Amino acid sequence: MMDFFNNTYVQIILSSIAVYIFIIVAIRLFGKKELSQLSVIDLVFILLISNAVQNAMVGPNTTLQGGLVAAGALFVTNFIFKQLLYRFPKFSNIIQGESLLLIYKGKLNIQNAATAKLTMDEIMEVLREHGVDRIEAVDLAVLEVDGNISVLSDNYQHKTVKKRLPRRLPQAKDS
Repeated sequence: MMDFFNNTYVQIILSSIAVYIFIIVAIRLFGKKELSQLSVIDLVFILLISNAVQNAMVGPNTTLQGGLVAAGALFVTNFIFKQLLYRFPKFSNIIQGESLLLIYKGKLNIQNAATAKLTMDEIMEVLREHGVDRIEAVDLAVLEVDGNISVLSDNYQHKTVKKRLPRRLPQAKDS
């Protein structure tokens, strides 16, 4: 059994899985406010993290096979995590968190905005992106688990479009 764990490729697989789990936990602990829209600082951070953990995953093995084994282990681990998130909502809440209500009927939830570490400028920027110029005009704003902020406002008009569809497709005419 020890020979199994001394295998270079098994070590790469186990190291890759450990790094994957570490990165998920670290992102969860240190915040995920803007995963959907990375700033320059966030992008540089992610590039440096990936470079920093590369050696931890593959060690001295810099061969193509070593890189492919590490990438394969990450793909499989990611697939398993996605399945767990889908099948176990409580696990999903632990890993991804829950959405946060930021604005309801024109009133800012200051506590939730502080929890999300969102400044007033950031909130107003998102509202303007959704065509809203003031908080009072917002019916609902929610920080989603993916980092996006969904906004529904009184500017949004519910329109029902009724269109009569043909019962059958027109027949093609033979030439």
